[in-house]
Amino acid sequence: MRYIRLGSTGLHVSRVCLGMMSYGSTVSREWTLDEDAAFPIVRRAVDAGITYFDTSTSTV
Repeated sequence: MRYIRLGSTGLHVSRVCLGMMSYGSTVSREWTLDEDAAFPIVRRAVDAGITYFDTSTSTV
C-alpha cells in the first residue's frame, strides 16, 4: 500500500480510501450493509493497509 501526507496535518494515510456511507445501520437506509455484513469488507481493507476511511454521510 502506498501512503501520502494528508495536507498539512502531518498524518500519513493510504492513497486508497474506503467510503463508509453504505456500512452500518439499516435503520435510516435500507440499502446499507449491517455490521455483520460490513465487518469482513472493512477487515479486508485494514489487512490490505488501508488507513483512510471516509465516514461522512454525504458530499455536497
